[in-house]
Amino acid sequence: MGCNSCSTGKDGQPKGCKNNGTCGTDSCNKLTVFDWLSNMNLPNGEKPFEWVEVRFKNGRKHYYKNTENLTLAIGDVVATQAQYGHDVGAVTLTGELVRVQMKRKKIPLNGEEIYKIYRKASQKDIDIWIEAREKEDKMKVRARRFAIDLNLKMKISDIEYQGDGSKATFYYTAEERVDFRELIKVFAREFKTRIEMKQVGFRQEAARLGGIGSCGRELCCSTWLTDFRSVSTAAARYQQLSLNPLKLAGQCGKLKCCLNYELDTYLEAINKFPKTDIKLETQKGTAVCQKTDIFKGIMWYAYEGEWANWHKITKDQAKEIIALNKTNKKVASLEEFASELLEEDTKTDFENVVGQDSLTRFDNVGTKRKKPKRRRNKNRRRPPQNKKNNAK
Repeated sequence: MGCNSCSTGKDGQPKGCKNNGTCGTDSCNKLTVFDWLSNMNLPNGEKPFEWVEVRFKNGRKHYYKNTENLTLAIGDVVATQAQYGHDVGAVTLTGELVRVQMKRKKIPLNGEEIYKIYRKASQKDIDIWIEAREKEDKMKVRARRFAIDLNLKMKISDIEYQGDGSKATFYYTAEERVDFRELIKVFAREFKTRIEMKQVGFRQEAARLGGIGSCGRELCCSTWLTDFRSVSTAAARYQQLSLNPLKLAGQCGKLKCCLNYELDTYLEAINKFPKTDIKLETQKGTAVCQKTDIFKGIMWYAYEGEWANWHKITKDQAKEIIALNKTNKKVASLEEFASELLEEDTKTDFENVVGQDSLTRFDNVGTKRKKPKRRRNKNRRRPPQNKKNNAK
């Protein structure tokens, strides 16, 4: 979903966002919340909720109190209070849904650190903000070089300037504790600004930078996923996925968050199957479970010593054999229980609804090119006729 300024232009050429990420529909921002209460009036003349959600670079959001009673809408650029100076961001949510979001994130309404909105950003504020943002990429290259020269085992992933350009926050990832006191001195001397170092996890780094996942869509953590649940290899085992780190890991190097999406469905379906560690006792031998298919309700068993030969039975048949084994009874073999499940024929016959003969009627496969006819020269002398024919 994109706003009008992000749609395609003439001859299918993309226009690109002309609002610098502050679209009125808020469709270009990340981690947005749809305000379904925007066109509804409050009952009994109640005042609107005075807190506002403001988004900064790469999905960073904070909540500010609208003490000046400014008329704010989604997409407005505002100057907000900061610890030192002021910051510049875009309004992403107003009204009662802000109360719901603050309650969900456990943000107190009467805390010690309550920041407010100063004003709507003026053109001067926006110019300073854009000028500071343009410095960030060049600074990141130099900052990484300084960290390498000091032999620090850290990676500077992103730099974010404050709206007034008075402070720069360096986001970095590291597996161990890093002593960056000397690095801060180098940054302050080279960049001439206040420096703040902030360590983030590998998942948070991927969420800030964004990207395209193996599914072809934007990363969930950078678009809509706000809380990171722990992902274990057991989730892959329950879904019978190959334990290949290259396939299961995301761009952050950790297990993909989407492994948890269908895990509850798999766990619910597995409960209807007999446990895979239960062996089936038959007169032919002991069978061990090799594989299950929760969608078709099928299980594959193999006799001990004959691991190459798998026998397919349904989960109900497996339960029946287990019930007989509990009464000290054995079936003859799995072959008499094996069921051949008929697979539906997926072949589709396409009919000629257009009335044309064939889709390949224009293909000239195997046809030879005709040679052009040689023109006969009228002035060419005819060969002499046979004398015998003349005598006749």
